Amino acid sequence: MRPYFVLAGIFLAALGTAQADTYRWLDQSGKVHYGDVPSEEAAQIEQKKFGVTPEPVDANLPYATRIARQNFPVTLYYASNCGDPCQQARDLLNKRGIPFTEKNLVTKEEVDAFKLKSGGNRVPTLNVGKSWIKNFEAGQWNSELDIAGYPKTAPYRPQAPSSPQTAKPAVKN
Repeated sequence: MRPYFVLAGIFLAALGTAQADTYRWLDQSGKVHYGDVPSEEAAQIEQKKFGVTPEPVDANLPYATRIARQNFPVTLYYASNCGDPCQQARDLLNKRGIPFTEKNLVTKEEVDAFKLKSGGNRVPTLNVGKSWIKNFEAGQWNSELDIAGYPKTAPYRPQAPSSPQTAKPAVKN
């Protein structure tokens, strides 16, 4: 029974040191060092984080959507005075579950850069990969998104069960 306690102690000690801070620094001659305490003469000290992997932004997206997003990122360009066409464009993208970026064209520099990239100045404009679709026309936008491999509808997301306080009582006959 005693060897198990020794192994458990070693494991816990190793686990404790695994969480210690690790630093990278340069000495006076420019040689790189790693350790838990940098020397007093150390220059360019950096704290390193090991074993911490950030969760990808699109971890909850279906595989096909992640691949489409990787190959054909979607950006919606709009202006604040665009009104209903821009809202319809946004609604279409949300209804299909398309991950997209929005770019509000406010400054003259933003508008000039947009004209240079897209070849026009009409909004809303959809950028799918290297394709530019000007003005909102649902059929054309859906077709381009289909070609890129995006889903036709948003993925199923189960609703959270209602709490007992908000649930309506069943009516008995």
